[in-house]
Amino acid sequence: MLFSTQYNTVSKYSESIFKDKGSKFIACLQKVENIEEFKVFLNDTKKKYPAAVHYCFAYRIGYDKSVFRSNDDGEPSGSAGKPIYNQLLAFDLTNVAIIVVRYFGGTLLGVPGLINAYKQSSIDAIKENQIITKDILEIVRIEFAFDKMNEVMRVIKENKINITEQRASGKYELHLQVPFSTLTKSKEAFNKIESLIYN
Repeated sequence: MLFSTQYNTVSKYSESIFKDKGSKFIACLQKVENIEEFKVFLNDTKKKYPAAVHYCFAYRIGYDKSVFRSNDDGEPSGSAGKPIYNQLLAFDLTNVAIIVVRYFGGTLLGVPGLINAYKQSSIDAIKENQIITKDILEIVRIEFAFDKMNEVMRVIKENKINITEQRASGKYELHLQVPFSTLTKSKEAFNKIESLIYN
């Protein structure tokens, strides 16, 4: 499989409500870039909906999508967390968490009914949002002489590179976020203008 230079995530917070036989399922979706951000999101959701009986969730984090978890939070095994997580897979999302808050309506839905409710509420929350495709960024530090500034800035502009930090002492130093898709080309261009490159 080829390594992708981009990933799909969401642009904002979104919610959806799904009802079945009196039970209400509120799917809350948010961008999270690490587990600590997810924990804050989960705590905030519990405070927002304190009377709910379940807070089932799934998240997927990282450019390589390697950090993930799902949780049924007391629902029958595989009836909640997995259907939520499967929608992150279906829409190929990362750095995203979905928490589905359930208010019990008095009638048991059975495992098939629960799977459908958690799946559909997650789909609705995703559709309420905007999926955006972003470049994977590589952190690079470069040093160069002051008289090379114009050439360096031209490379930065042509390759849509973000400057995150800059310092000036004997030489000029920039900390950059370089799109992975243009990393090789950018490094070659910096080398030509005698910049020292550090990853």
